[in-house]
Amino acid sequence: MVKYFSNDVDIRTSWDHVVSAFWQRYPNPFSTHVLTEDVVFREVTVDQRLLSRRLLTKTNRMPRWAEFLFPSNLSRSVYIVEDSVVDPVTKSLTTYTWNLNHTTLMTVEERCVFQEDRPAFTLLRREAWISSGVYGFSRPIQEFGLARFKSNQVKAMKGLEYALSNLHGEAPQRQPCVRDTVKTATEKAKTLASAAAPQKQPQQYV
Repeated sequence: MVKYFSNDVDIRTSWDHVVSAFWQRYPNPFSTHVLTEDVVFREVTVDQRLLSRRLLTKTNRMPRWAEFLFPSNLSRSVYIVEDSVVDPVTKSLTTYTWNLNHTTLMTVEERCVFQEDRPAFTLLRREAWISSGVYGFSRPIQEFGLARFKSNQVKAMKGLEYALSNLHGEAPQRQPCVRDTVKTATEKAKTLASAAAPQKQPQQYV
C-alpha cells in the first residue's frame, strides 16, 4: 500500500517570476535540511523546452522510535534526483523527484506542476507517493514519511516565497490550499527510474 498526498496552491505571482525564483530557492532560511544541489544534466530541446536533472543532498533525521530498528551507521543523508521540464509555450514547469538511497526504508516520489493560471497567477499542483518495504512497520513508517513530507512542503513554499522576495523586493501572497487530500492508494502511480549518468539525456518522467 502507498500513502498518497495532493494539494493545490494559488500563488499570486506571474509564472515567469515563479520559474526564475524556482532556480534560486537554495539556500534559504526555511530549507536548512537541504545541504547541496548540483546540476548533472541540462538541455534545450528543438521545441524550446528546458530539460534538467539535479542531484540534491538532504538531511535524514529519523524519529527516535526508528533508531531502535535500524543500524546506527545508517546514513543520515538522503540523495534526491529532480527531473524538470520547463515549457515556455504552455507556460508550465513540471518536476519529478525521488530518493536514491534508503529505498527499502522509505521511497518518496513527488510530482509538481507550476502552471500559468491567469494573468499574474500561478497554480502549483503537488502530488506525492510514499511507500515502505519494511515488513511489519511499513504503516508507521509511511505515516511518519507523510507527516514529514507535509512539513517540508510548507517549508518549500516559504523558501520559494523567500526567493521571490529577493527577486522582486516583496513576498507574494498565496491562498490556502484548495485541496489537501490524503488517501491510501492500491499501487504507485509511477515507477521509480534509475538515475541516468550525467553525460546521458535523462528519461522524461513528466
